[in-house]
Amino acid sequence: MTDSPQRFLIVRLSSIGDIVHALPAAAALAESFPHAHIDWVVDERHAVLLNGNPHLRGIIKLNALAWRQRLMSVTAWREIRRGAAELRQWPYSAAIDFQGLWKSAAVAWLSRARDRIGFADRWLREPSAAVLYTQQVSPPERAHVIEENLALVERLGARPWRWQFPLPHNRNDDEYVDGRLAALHAASFIIVNPGGGWRSKCWSPQNYAALIRHLSGTRSEPILLTGSPGDEPSISWILQSAGSELARYFPANLVQFIALARRARLFIGGDTGPLHLAAAVGTPIVGIYGPTNPARNGPFAADDIALSNGGRIDHTRRALSPDYLPGISVQTVAEAVDRRLARVHG
Repeated sequence: MTDSPQRFLIVRLSSIGDIVHALPAAAALAESFPHAHIDWVVDERHAVLLNGNPHLRGIIKLNALAWRQRLMSVTAWREIRRGAAELRQWPYSAAIDFQGLWKSAAVAWLSRARDRIGFADRWLREPSAAVLYTQQVSPPERAHVIEENLALVERLGARPWRWQFPLPHNRNDDEYVDGRLAALHAASFIIVNPGGGWRSKCWSPQNYAALIRHLSGTRSEPILLTGSPGDEPSISWILQSAGSELARYFPANLVQFIALARRARLFIGGDTGPLHLAAAVGTPIVGIYGPTNPARNGPFAADDIALSNGGRIDHTRRALSPDYLPGISVQTVAEAVDRRLARVHG
């Protein structure tokens, strides 16, 4: 494709971490085609992550919950018609589906883009969705998901040279975070995020409580627990069980969490949206991974540590060692915290 004014549609509806992992591809597309008009279609629940993104001209918000209802209600059909009309208001040169589902492929198809680009079958979560693509891309083997996403825009001629994560921030949320940190006397602090989208991704609350007790006995930094409203009962239990005066719950919306992560000394947590947000803003990380592969989904800074039920990735990098089979102990995580914090000063 030539470097002339074009319109591109990015399709990545959800979730938080997956949207974060597609940001470098959007940036590469924008910088390679500086005169192009780039829109992003996203689930309205996660649209805030794209606010202020300098690489986008438009954000198309869909109610993805309505789109995936099996028994369509009148409201759902109205939402689909509204979304389809918005998708078709521009003649897109290409739609790029980063999600690999029937739902996302259908969104690309409804845009009537001339080219509809998605992954090859083995990289698709729903391989039959490929029938709606005009081109399929096989990304590099054993790549990080960010590199997989970049392969899609490289098919269009984009040339990425750095990973960029233009996440939102604003004065009100910055002031909220700074005010709460001042009240907690938390000039330097550690984030612990015990939640996760899947239960199988979550280290146990008992382990998190034991880790907090250990850290409280060896370190002096406040420990701030974060999570979604649905995580609050588990967080309350962890705090009560840990019995640490250093540990506090820090309620925050998405943009406030991003501001908090920018100020944190360390993030500890599993393969979930907050970890990927923390990685994007450069927070030092100790990741605790269960069924997912940290080589593909883990933090990517050279000094970060990802502990896995399948071994340890200690970014020398991506070579698994069987040190921690079959599970991840509290002592293992505590040692990883010491190593990662030592590298901050090293």
